[in-house]
Amino acid sequence: MENGNRIEIFEDGQVSPKTVALFPEDRAVAISSEEIVRIRLKDLQLRRPRQWGACWLATELYEKLELDQFWAQTLPPNRKGTRWDLVLQTLVTYRLLDPGSEWKLHRQWFEATAMADLLGADFALADSHKLYECLDLLLPHKRALFDHLVGRWKDLFNAKFDILLYDLTSTYFESAPAFGETDKRKFGYSRDNGQIASRWSLR
Repeated sequence: MENGNRIEIFEDGQVSPKTVALFPEDRAVAISSEEIVRIRLKDLQLRRPRQWGACWLATELYEKLELDQFWAQTLPPNRKGTRWDLVLQTLVTYRLLDPGSEWKLHRQWFEATAMADLLGADFALADSHKLYECLDLLLPHKRALFDHLVGRWKDLFNAKFDILLYDLTSTYFESAPAFGETDKRKFGYSRDNGQIASRWSLR
């Protein structure tokens, strides 16, 4: 149909979308089998624009890694009903798309995105106290998370390895037995003690 745009809409109770053609109200339209919706362009308003696509893609990646399932089991809701798994998913998405402080997430980022819609939640996920508290809950599950991600990597890419290297924010080497004084794996900078360290961890 000329000079028109088509969109697909989902109506309540319907499984399949319906195609609708959008036209300005003052434009003549040829007869078509598609349902036509006339739009009063002068009355159109843009309200509360939000970032959707990147958040949706991050959510898809999160689910592909089955992190939603892992954290739902590992971080159950507390007595007040706080969904720590969703608070964490919000933090992860934020760090992936627009890295910054938890305060910025709370004050600016969350309401400018579609995370509430995608997770079926509300602004409570971005409560500043919950954001900081959630981080404290993660450390005991570091080993389990690593094992989970290794398993997903194997399943998704049929990966095989003897030694796995992965990048860290605060980096170091672990070794048994300990490295010798002249071992080259000490090369690099460590912000933990100001000494030389590597940017990789050996497991």
